[in-house]
Amino acid sequence: MTEEPTRRKRAGGRAGMQVRAGSAVIDQMPWRIPVNPDRPTEPLDADGVQRVHKTAMRILRDIGIEFLNPEAVEILRKAGCKVTGTNIRMDEDFVMEMVGCAPSTFTITPRNPEREIIMGGKHMVFVNVSSPPNAWDMERGKRSGDFETFKEFMKLTQYFNCIHVAGGYPVEPVDIHASVRHLDCLYEKLTLTDKVVHAYSLGAERVEDVMEMVRIAGGLTEAEFQAKPRMYTNINSVSPLKHDFPMLDGAMRMARRGQPVVVTPFTLAGAMAPVTMSGAVALSIAEALAAVALLQYINPGCPVAIGTFTSNVDMKSGAPAFGTPEYMRATQMTGQLVRFYGVPMRASGV
Repeated sequence: MTEEPTRRKRAGGRAGMQVRAGSAVIDQMPWRIPVNPDRPTEPLDADGVQRVHKTAMRILRDIGIEFLNPEAVEILRKAGCKVTGTNIRMDEDFVMEMVGCAPSTFTITPRNPEREIIMGGKHMVFVNVSSPPNAWDMERGKRSGDFETFKEFMKLTQYFNCIHVAGGYPVEPVDIHASVRHLDCLYEKLTLTDKVVHAYSLGAERVEDVMEMVRIAGGLTEAEFQAKPRMYTNINSVSPLKHDFPMLDGAMRMARRGQPVVVTPFTLAGAMAPVTMSGAVALSIAEALAAVALLQYINPGCPVAIGTFTSNVDMKSGAPAFGTPEYMRATQMTGQLVRFYGVPMRASGV
């Protein structure tokens, strides 16, 4: 009598997925800040970099930037800039002197010093996505963001070593009122993660609250908090050629306490920026440098970075287009200009 051979189960299908999922811990590399060994992509030659730079300088000198914050206007007036209402014009010498004060690299040290990150040079820092309105998973499907889902994403942010910063809200918890959302969300960030955190620069109260919570969580005195970067914020211009009140207010407060500010203009070629990539990049650079000059005048040497979010629109429908060849080319061109100015750069992963 012979035994019937055991039937072999295939590895795929539902059963296979259950076996693979199981309770196993996900394999991952140890925590580290990767360094890019490759040469940067340079679509512009040296003459092209100078042309974009000179165009940005001409925008700042002849057209100017609207600063919708009276305090910022008065600071730049005292700095010798030409002021007409809220319009500020600044010459190249002033801009380059201020940009020259900014460090080319800097560190940000959270409450766990082992999670310190390096901004600038060839160091690559990866941050979770910020502020999508909806979440999706295989069990619950698509749904509006809520506080519980926000906390789930924070736990994932802490778990994965390839995510170096607990940046903005990985999903907006719309069940928490906007006036106190920053308090609840930052509390969870500081208790569920030990990584660098980010503050939304939406005016005095929110920025000051976040800085104080980070200081308290680290057990720091005010002098210790200001002695080195502990957190950061990101501000966006209101293209074309405008910086609004709350973003400037928050950025200036961060700069005064020595905390990093990333200036990321949001420009769409063919809509609020010139249709050519070089023109759109020149506009974006002018908007970024104007804010950098203000912050360096307030606190020379405070850490700053220049970000980019320059894409294009569908010229038939006018709809914003992301993940396009134009977006990638604009990011590469901006990188060349930012290296020319000698400050760190932030790119957007879309």
